[in-house]
Amino acid sequence: MTTHEAQRRSTGRRATGLDPLGAATSATSHRALAGAVRPGARVRPEHARRHNRALVLQALYRGDGMSRADLAREVGLTRVTISDLVADLISEDLVVELGIRPDSRPGKPATLLDINRTGFSIVGLDLSNNSAFRGVVTDLDGSVLERSEVPVTGVTGEDAVARVHALLDDLLGRASAPVMGIGVGSPGIVDLEGVVVSAPNLVWHDVPLQRLLAERYSLPVVVANDANMAAIGERSFGGASPDMMLVRVGRGVGSGIVVGGQVVYGSGFAAGEIGHVVVGTDGGDECACGKAGCLETWLASPRLEANLAQAATEAEREQVLREAGERLGISLGPVVGALNLGEVVLAGPHNLLAGPLLEGTSETLRSRTMAELHGDLTLRMTSLGRDIVVLGAVVTVLTGQLGVS
Repeated sequence: MTTHEAQRRSTGRRATGLDPLGAATSATSHRALAGAVRPGARVRPEHARRHNRALVLQALYRGDGMSRADLAREVGLTRVTISDLVADLISEDLVVELGIRPDSRPGKPATLLDINRTGFSIVGLDLSNNSAFRGVVTDLDGSVLERSEVPVTGVTGEDAVARVHALLDDLLGRASAPVMGIGVGSPGIVDLEGVVVSAPNLVWHDVPLQRLLAERYSLPVVVANDANMAAIGERSFGGASPDMMLVRVGRGVGSGIVVGGQVVYGSGFAAGEIGHVVVGTDGGDECACGKAGCLETWLASPRLEANLAQAATEAEREQVLREAGERLGISLGPVVGALNLGEVVLAGPHNLLAGPLLEGTSETLRSRTMAELHGDLTLRMTSLGRDIVVLGAVVTVLTGQLGVS
């Protein structure tokens, strides 16, 4: 086995699901994309070079060792252009030469190239859990190298921001390679500038988290809604459908919606915010947002755990979970019907969501949608476990910094 083959086998799952610019959540990436497709816009040399650079990096990232000639054929650029781009990328340590291709013809050796997968680190954070903020350090393939977490039960406001700092201080200290960037999945409504507009459970309102972290650590930072990050992670690493909805259950409840392989953000950056939609007309418990009967009062992890603690028998526990699943099914029906989604994925505590809750969701959802149109809908738990948000955060950094996913 060659050194390259050994490295390849040791790495984790590789992101392959999103368009090179489809996962970008930073304001800069969105503006760049908008400018690239504006009718009649003049394409400047630096824009073309950036685009070509992203094409080369994307081809190498998805490939298994490619020569310069391979790259020219793959991306449709001249060999001279490829050679210039590759020389720059090697000088930046983003691309490495792996050696001569074993089957090269005599006199015309082909040198294989690859992304420098272990030469950089990415830090991903998940702030959605009700008891702990979690984070990882990964390589460029998304293989988790380090983990850390800080307790946050009952922590809100500026104290919660301080816990984010503590977690990042720890993770950055553990990184053994230069850090390319930081990706953060936050609960609540997050705009394209990385401002947490509203996260009621953390008592965050208009917190410019992306700017605060970028200034503190002098690194590129992307902050986005945790459910959108999870949807990106599921598309990239979990093989989800290009038309799907990812429901994220933790301290609160949110969802990320992907249509045609693109994350849907909505006019107020709140697409998928189903947690504070009132489910039914029979009232319910008071929610952190001030209303009564929101989906979060049925489904959020702290609420579910409290209701289960009051159940005296196994039958009562099952009823609590099944009823929560029914409320989720009621809220999902109109979305699935309106968007004709092919898949709904649940992410969160497996002991709470799998079993009666998932069954109640499935039965209710199918009873409220047309079998002729949605009979092949897949409803399942994520296979990525608790890493789903941090893996999505890693993809957003890769996309923002290299244009790859």
